[in-house]
Amino acid sequence: MIPAVTRKFQFFPFLISLLITVGIGFVASLVTRPQIAGWYSTLNKPSFNPPPWLFAPVWSCIYVMIAIAAYMVWKLRSRRPAYKIARAVYFIQLALNFSWSIVFFGLHQVLGALIVIVLLWISIVLNINWFGKFNRVAGWLLYPYLLWVSFATVLNASIYFLNR
Repeated sequence: MIPAVTRKFQFFPFLISLLITVGIGFVASLVTRPQIAGWYSTLNKPSFNPPPWLFAPVWSCIYVMIAIAAYMVWKLRSRRPAYKIARAVYFIQLALNFSWSIVFFGLHQVLGALIVIVLLWISIVLNINWFGKFNRVAGWLLYPYLLWVSFATVLNASIYFLNR
């Protein structure tokens, strides 16, 4: 049974988790948004490329789910190596998530971004695994993220091959 202390919702830790994930998405969008009508519009894209307006709401939902999952695991934190690994994997996937936008939209490196997104995909799988060790729901909350990044990986690869 989970002690009452960990069952109680804690607003400020949840807010911090939300600000971290949404903040990363917001900062990345500062690099991304100006490129949508500029550089990105000049690329050849596959027929399944979604309309640009779809990305912001999808990512917003995903960032909220990531924040909730991180908060759920944080509530069960400990000094055990498993928690330290889960925390490290979480921050690695956040860094890779942020890096993709910088590499793709900021540096215009489609192949470099493809490498980053493959590493991101791997880190999300690891994140699901490690979060699931603490809270099954926290792990499941990351599956939409994995599905979206899977789609984004195929899209990134298609853009790379169409523009070589």
